Amino acid sequence: MKRAVIITGPGFQDHDVIYSYYRLREEGYQVDVATKGGAPVKGKYGVPLPMDRNAKPNIPFEELSANNYDAVILTGGHEAPDRVRQDMNVLAFVKEMDALGKVVGGLCHGPWIMISAQIMRGRNACAYIGMVDDMRNSGANIIDADVITDRNMVTCSYYGEVGKFMQAVFAAVEAGAGRQRQAVAA
Repeated sequence: MKRAVIITGPGFQDHDVIYSYYRLREEGYQVDVATKGGAPVKGKYGVPLPMDRNAKPNIPFEELSANNYDAVILTGGHEAPDRVRQDMNVLAFVKEMDALGKVVGGLCHGPWIMISAQIMRGRNACAYIGMVDDMRNSGANIIDADVITDRNMVTCSYYGEVGKFMQAVFAAVEAGAGRQRQAVAA
């Protein structure tokens, strides 16, 4: 079974988390939600995490391990990613996920975390209009698009395109699994 983690915090963009969470589950992924200390949090429109009675408790940032996941989803809502990117456990985890070639997906303001993890230099990405300067200053090559995939990295410029984003995440996970199968067979 494939595994993914959504990393977020208080004031997250509700649309990002809700859609990503249920699409991952629909595709058969085991999904964790990570927050600081594993604490329950609310989105900017009041959606609580854990989201429903079937959801597992949130996990703390300290328990994140790249060995446990195929993908990480970094959601937007400017407040949450700005808080999350200050946590060294998250930054180390995101950097390791990228180094291992596992999928790192950033949606809307989520790439702030990718910037702070210092994994954007030389990468193709798209950006929410308010993030373009930050992304360029991090060394990313900004392309005007809804969704961009650069190897294992997927960026999305706006939460209204989260459907395209999730399709790209699934394709990137599958492409990574294909590369791993080839390496084993060689």
